[in-house]
Amino acid sequence: MDIEELSIGLEKPPHLTLEGAALFLDLDGTLAPIVERPQDVGPDPRRSGLLERLAERLHGRLAVVSGRSLDDIDRILEGKVMCVAAIHGLIRRDARGVVGEAPPHPGIAPARSALNDFASSDPRLIIEDKALSLTIHYRLAPDRAREAISLAERLATVTGLTLQPGDMVMELRTPGASKGDSIRAFMTEAPFKGARPVFLGDDLTDEHGFFAVRQLGGHGVLVGPQRRTTAIYRMENVEAALSWLEAAR
Repeated sequence: MDIEELSIGLEKPPHLTLEGAALFLDLDGTLAPIVERPQDVGPDPRRSGLLERLAERLHGRLAVVSGRSLDDIDRILEGKVMCVAAIHGLIRRDARGVVGEAPPHPGIAPARSALNDFASSDPRLIIEDKALSLTIHYRLAPDRAREAISLAERLATVTGLTLQPGDMVMELRTPGASKGDSIRAFMTEAPFKGARPVFLGDDLTDEHGFFAVRQLGGHGVLVGPQRRTTAIYRMENVEAALSWLEAAR
């Protein structure tokens, strides 16, 4: 996957037409603001109502594609979205409600021990354990960033886990499907098959999704500051993304 270097700023996307579209949405940084502690993100009536309306008007062609666990996504979104790719695609629930899950990598156990030992000395460091992956959040401890990154890189080399950098996080995950792979899988199935895919995301982890929808004849929308990306449109923040989705017809 090549990330194209942009010479000019991306424009705001045109009005979203729901007819013939399939909508794929990241969660943190796209539907919900980034917060210091991931566990502090909770349900929001505006967001839940919006997703319920979109799912109905798209006749089910709506999926959330997130790095969070499936249980956490359902908690935050109040179960309003059936189709979900969790842990970047290692778990996927289709339109029938059938859940497919990758087996955990044997490197998870030693990595868990090493990360917990590292974080035990500093309450500002948060370890998110999703069984198939482990994430160290250092947003509250920017002074520990270099140590956290170095440890994650070393563990990836030793264990064979996939290293996935994010916004003030480093994730060690079971090798397997990406967000792009999950979108491709949804697009081979009803009710998504034959639709025009649109993916909204904010982080580097969303680039696989942006690349996939471009290959499938759709487009990606970056939410947040300008950066190198394979998305072709951009919106400023979560509020802009929610307002754009609310205006869809």
